[in-house]
Amino acid sequence: MKNSLTLEMVRPLTLQAETAAEMMTPNPVSIRDSATIQDAVTMLTDKGFSAAPVIDRAGRPIGVLSRADIIVHDRERPEYVAPVPDYYEDAAESLPSGERVPKGMHLGRVDSTLVSDIMTPVVFSVAPSTPAPRVVEDMVSLKVHRLFVVDESGILVGVISALDVLRNLKAE
Repeated sequence: MKNSLTLEMVRPLTLQAETAAEMMTPNPVSIRDSATIQDAVTMLTDKGFSAAPVIDRAGRPIGVLSRADIIVHDRERPEYVAPVPDYYEDAAESLPSGERVPKGMHLGRVDSTLVSDIMTPVVFSVAPSTPAPRVVEDMVSLKVHRLFVVDESGILVGVISALDVLRNLKAE
């Protein structure tokens, strides 16, 4: 059986949105700069996100935390607790409560690193009134997958991802 490719007339795509506000996902999920890496991993995993804006107390974006940032952090800072050898079974480690660690279990250290310590501290943002074609141009020229939308006070009000751009393309 021979596979054949049917070529259809390619119709040009046009951007239907006029402004960043029309393209953005409003009220994006964000993470505080004071959160721990463990909290960030939980949030990204539970939400299925590859990255999230990092905000300060006032709600202003100060960076981005991506899965790549977390992987680099983990690679650069491995901390493993060696297993207890069998001959030390009588002197097995104990928990802070005094309870002995069951045989076959090992203690691990919790990473208390803060999001602000490993985030990418760069924020590319646009105003809600930024023309949509300019948003696309900025994303391409900056080689980023998302732009933050901030109001006149610098507060995060939305995010525009590459997927948001694609959603706003329509065939003529």
